[in-house]
Amino acid sequence: MTAWPPRWVTPVVPNGDLTRAEQVIAFINTYGMVTKDTVAGRSGSRLELRPWQENLIRDLFRTDGNGRLATRTALVGMPRKNGKSALGSNLALWSLFLGDDGGEVYSCAAEKEQARIVFADAKRIVEANPDLSELTRVYRDAIEVVGTGSTYRVLSAEAYSKEGLSPTFVVFDELHAAPNRELFDVMALGMGARREPMLLSITTAGVKTDNTGQDSVAYSLYQYGQKVARGETIDPSFYMAWWEADAEANHLNPKTWVDANPGYGDLNNVEDFEAMARRTPEAEFRTKRCNQWVSSQNAWLNPTHWEEVASPKDLDPEAQYILGFDGSFNGDCTVVVGSSIPQTDDEKPYVFLVKAWERQPKDPDNWRVDTLEVENTILDFCGRFNVQEVACDPFRWQRSMAVLMEKGIPIVEWPSTSARRMVPACQKFYDAVVEKKLEHDGDPVLARHLANAVVKVDQYGPRIVKEHRHSPRKIDAAVAGIIALDRALQMKEMVEPPKVPQFYI
Repeated sequence: MTAWPPRWVTPVVPNGDLTRAEQVIAFINTYGMVTKDTVAGRSGSRLELRPWQENLIRDLFRTDGNGRLATRTALVGMPRKNGKSALGSNLALWSLFLGDDGGEVYSCAAEKEQARIVFADAKRIVEANPDLSELTRVYRDAIEVVGTGSTYRVLSAEAYSKEGLSPTFVVFDELHAAPNRELFDVMALGMGARREPMLLSITTAGVKTDNTGQDSVAYSLYQYGQKVARGETIDPSFYMAWWEADAEANHLNPKTWVDANPGYGDLNNVEDFEAMARRTPEAEFRTKRCNQWVSSQNAWLNPTHWEEVASPKDLDPEAQYILGFDGSFNGDCTVVVGSSIPQTDDEKPYVFLVKAWERQPKDPDNWRVDTLEVENTILDFCGRFNVQEVACDPFRWQRSMAVLMEKGIPIVEWPSTSARRMVPACQKFYDAVVEKKLEHDGDPVLARHLANAVVKVDQYGPRIVKEHRHSPRKIDAAVAGIIALDRALQMKEMVEPPKVPQFYI
């Protein structure tokens, strides 16, 4: 597949005039600048539009028989590292300087820091060019063209505060991360009074549902774009160009990377693909590097990778350990997993199962975990080994945590329901396994629970979950292992591990 056309592209106005599009291309070729050192060029060098980018601009900015832009709403989808932000910032600047007088140009995103990425590139371009900077006043989050009254601002997803805006051009960066469609709808409705506005969303694929449980706005537009591309719906005001790999393609095959990435080997680094293909969970790689809307129900860790780092051995009584604890009373499994704390960069953490309590087929329906046995197991292990910390998911186990703390056990809370904790912790665990930077005891319960874990991908990133809420396949040992390793690696970074309080049994 060549860089153009993408896998999905909607029809454009037949015989549409390209004069405006060529003006946009000329503007970018004149004023466009590389704002950071990348494969595309050195910071400060002139930005060179690639042929596929020029073709995209010609589709976006062709005018209809009335001399107005045909496209009002556009969705451009491509994987990471293909120049999305640079393209968005340059198009926003064209609209700011050469669009309608009194124009309102906005960079939007789910979070303000993300919106600032596109705006910051535009700001650097203006400040570096005397011709452009002479015409403007530049503020932290705004650029104003003095002669025309046009402004360019940064907005984030608190849509309730954006009523009353009248946008002429909007760049919505990484639309897939929008928590709901409020900001998108506010901007789309606000354009109604403008002569020829455009709402351009530039994004990678992401999750299919938002925090309301409905289809995300990005996925809804993608599905709509497919209908327009197939001819099921006629809508000349909507445009979509979407690069993605074939759904059945091997995500480890370089041809798949070429098909999905228009800037492959030009705007992005080939070696980076090779490294990330191994280090990244398949679902995340397909989403961010192949631009596919994948189901979250994908296995997280290849069992072969886990088997490759098995190295059963006796625990070193002189080593320092972390225990990770994930507990239940009935339905799930209660597990204690340990990890050694590496003392040097060359030392690998050793992950091992202390004990698991899981209902067996012969057990009665009212089976419950013996909480006293769980507490005594932790106390016994701490009495025999140098345990620096017991990291617990506190849900329903606050009483046991309090009992253990009274006995001097160094308890810390580690809620596994926190996506902001679990996403980076899962990544650390995954990286350590595939890069062979940990060892484990080969316990079959831990192996089975890791094999049961599937990936959930949302705006926070990938993390492990059960395949569905009532699935009989347990993942508690995997969660406990992730908690233990996360705290062990954090403890390794401390200059002096904390003193362990004395405790009694």
